[in-house]
Amino acid sequence: MLPSWSAVVLAGGRGARLDGAEKAALEVGGRTLLSWALDAVADARDVVVVGDRVPTERPVTFTRESPRYGGPAAGLLTGVDALAAVPAYVAVVAVDMPRLTRDTLRRLTEAADGHDGAVLVGPDGRRQLALVVAAERLEEVRPDRERQRDLALWRLLAPLDLVEVPSLGDEHRDVDTWTDLRDLT
Repeated sequence: MLPSWSAVVLAGGRGARLDGAEKAALEVGGRTLLSWALDAVADARDVVVVGDRVPTERPVTFTRESPRYGGPAAGLLTGVDALAAVPAYVAVVAVDMPRLTRDTLRRLTEAADGHDGAVLVGPDGRRQLALVVAAERLEEVRPDRERQRDLALWRLLAPLDLVEVPSLGDEHRDVDTWTDLRDLT
């Protein structure tokens, strides 16, 4: 197993394809998407949610990405900055992936051993917004704050050695549209 790790849950954005709805507050199976995401990262030492505050009983820190609406890379880097302490590894998950589980994160952390990290890959071969990355390596590829705006996450992570971990079942599915949400319930 890897040393202890912390988590950043990406819950920002405008939700444009969902008519501006707050994704973290949407429900699947009677639970909010945030609740599902927090279950998946339950083994994390520290959790930062990058997005608007949504009611939860879990001990998490809420913050907003800087620059505001700067995209997932800016959200990830802002979330890392808000962690209580810099961990060896950071798990990064999108709030809109309710089929992620603690087992998903265990597989990713185990696969990351000996690499810069690991990323979940869907059946179509596409990298998903569920990954574990070495905090030290992330800091090495980090641009200055101004260049974080609209920086593609995969461009930020391109220099890193990320092992691809195939998804199991529906854990790669996300909620981008009302149809996606309906199909997951």
